[in-house]
Amino acid sequence: MILVINLNPSLDKIYTIQSLKYGQVMRTENVQNTAGGKGTHVANVINILQESCTITGFLGGHIGKFIADNLVEKGITNQSTNIQAETRACINIATADGKQTEILEPGPWITSLEQTDFLTTYKNLLKSADIITASGSLPKNIEPNFYNELITLANAAGKKFLLDTSGKALQEGIKAKPFFIKPNKDEVEALTGNKINSIEDAVREIRTLVQKDIKLPVISLGKQGSIAAFAGKIYHALPPTLEAVNAVGSGDAYVAGIASGLHRQLDIQSILRLASACGTANILEKESGFIRQQQVQTLLPDIVIKQLA
Repeated sequence: MILVINLNPSLDKIYTIQSLKYGQVMRTENVQNTAGGKGTHVANVINILQESCTITGFLGGHIGKFIADNLVEKGITNQSTNIQAETRACINIATADGKQTEILEPGPWITSLEQTDFLTTYKNLLKSADIITASGSLPKNIEPNFYNELITLANAAGKKFLLDTSGKALQEGIKAKPFFIKPNKDEVEALTGNKINSIEDAVREIRTLVQKDIKLPVISLGKQGSIAAFAGKIYHALPPTLEAVNAVGSGDAYVAGIASGLHRQLDIQSILRLASACGTANILEKESGFIRQQQVQTLLPDIVIKQLA
């Protein structure tokens, strides 16, 4: 079973308008409400890939119920901790020129008791999980080392922990040596203090991440694909260039592909190929964190995997 940790889920509202004009009243052509948060996207794609998946985190209020009901509709097992505060909402404004503007709420206040309840649930779920993914930001009142604690528990249980976060949470999480991380170019530069202006620069920095005892570090380079290191080798995964319908959630789909590939015990190149195909399939859909199985199968042969070292 793949356990997905989603500490800061959201209601994702996508507004479609012709253009964004500051200081004016605008009417949306279409509103799309979906269960969101990076972990929700990860779980959704894992479920579409037909892998066993359970999601846990914090849910509260009317939005929390909306997300819980959505998970039930999709057949995703939900073991989230109920909280007193309202789960956040996030807004994505999509304009006719293809640009997207996101407004992200910070998240609810999580009490100490709610955090303790979550940890009890997490420890129980660890017993039946093979792979654990944790994605996204932390809600209010949760310390930056919270992921570090979760990783330490997973490592002690002999489980693979995949971490996809940023900022202080990433800095603290890396100290616990997760199996996988997926920072983007800017996040790596913030971590190491070194600029990435080329593939060669990314290769240099991936070696730095390997030295931190991370078994499968990946640096996301957007349209240039991703650089990954595993078992002493370095790879460049390059997807085909396609026109994006909605790029939100593509990184989450990538993580879902990594988790599913590991769960299937595929070889590393097949894992990277599946992850890249999932990330690319997501950009072709209006819904964030959504793929079509047939589209993934179509894309797999078009993913170029090069061994760089």
